[in-house]
Amino acid sequence: MSAPGGAGPAAAVIVSYNVRDLVLECIASLRADGVDQVVVVDNASADGSAEAVRRAEPEVEVLALPRNLGYGSAANRGVAHTSSPYVVVMNPDVVVAPGATKSLVGALEADPGLALVGPRVETPAGQLYPSARTFPALVDAAGHAFFHFVWPDNPFSRRYRMLDWDHAGPADVDWVAGNHILVRRRAWDEVDGFDEGYFMYMEDVDLCWRLRRAGWRIGYEPAARVVHAIGRSTDQTPYRMIAAHHRSLLRYARRTTTGTNRLLLPVVAVALVVRTGLAWIQRAVRGRPHAAT
Repeated sequence: MSAPGGAGPAAAVIVSYNVRDLVLECIASLRADGVDQVVVVDNASADGSAEAVRRAEPEVEVLALPRNLGYGSAANRGVAHTSSPYVVVMNPDVVVAPGATKSLVGALEADPGLALVGPRVETPAGQLYPSARTFPALVDAAGHAFFHFVWPDNPFSRRYRMLDWDHAGPADVDWVAGNHILVRRRAWDEVDGFDEGYFMYMEDVDLCWRLRRAGWRIGYEPAARVVHAIGRSTDQTPYRMIAAHHRSLLRYARRTTTGTNRLLLPVVAVALVVRTGLAWIQRAVRGRPHAAT
């Protein structure tokens, strides 16, 4: 049975990679929030994550994959093992605040046109992480891609990340970050979940883009709050993840660019190669985690 005032008809899928202690903390927060069914998909971790979850949480289903399939592919396998009408898909370095899942479920139950809803995401220091964003126009995308290296507060990034928007109330948005989302299973199945052509990054943007094209809407619900320790898995292989991010950007650009703008795709491809190199240099010189979006 769900805890009093708990999540009711929601299940949760956690995609985990080499963060044993964090995934256990994540599971505990979901349990405290009333989520009955939790599925952990372990992407071939080498730190004993799968075994630790089985020992500490015997009611949690663990899918231990033989190799790292990436986020979207692993999430798809986890969702296939659930039967609830609503499914949380999340990173293992997220802690769910009490009442968060109930608030997200309430948003979907109150609005049958919503396919997916995301919570307010905060850093461990309590700062807002801008998880609700726009589908950027080509100029904003280019400006955000290059100016953020030397001018993080540039207007292109501010528009794309909706930094000047009041995050205090619920709203329809273009997309929400996939570190923690609640999706309506019927909508998920309608678009076949995440595109497994993305290894890491952009699978959340692509999912929201396809849902919107299918006639669904995407919501942001700040009454639900989660805390995200950003990058704890991806920072283990930063240069590989930087390359994966830029491959995903190109895949998304090819899918969503239409009309005469498609003539610019070769230029976009070259620009992304240059940006990959700049991101590698930034990581090597500053030792800073790669800012994926």
